[in-house]
Amino acid sequence: MHDDPNRIASILRARYKQRLPSSLDELTGPEHGMAELPLHIAWSGLRTLDLDRPRQRISLYRTVLAEGMRADLCRFLNRDILLQLWPVLHKLISRHIKDVWEEAFSELQP
Repeated sequence: MHDDPNRIASILRARYKQRLPSSLDELTGPEHGMAELPLHIAWSGLRTLDLDRPRQRISLYRTVLAEGMRADLCRFLNRDILLQLWPVLHKLISRHIKDVWEEAFSELQP
């Protein structure tokens, strides 16, 4: 028996919504240098990423948005960088994450 896609979408949206910071101003992560992600966020692949390298920066943001808890979002993401990356980033993350973030923060809406 297959799960109802609407039910799955609702569960995913609720999961991402509960992790949101109350404001983008809470995103006070680093702007430059190296960032080491904990295992509960990056359990495979590269865990130490260089924020001064555009592809690694995008990779860190994609991973933290998908796997991070609220405290992780605030610790690793930076408001200004998120706003700068969003036009590209929103095409690289799941629709559920994109929709939840854009509904919560008007600054991210196209």
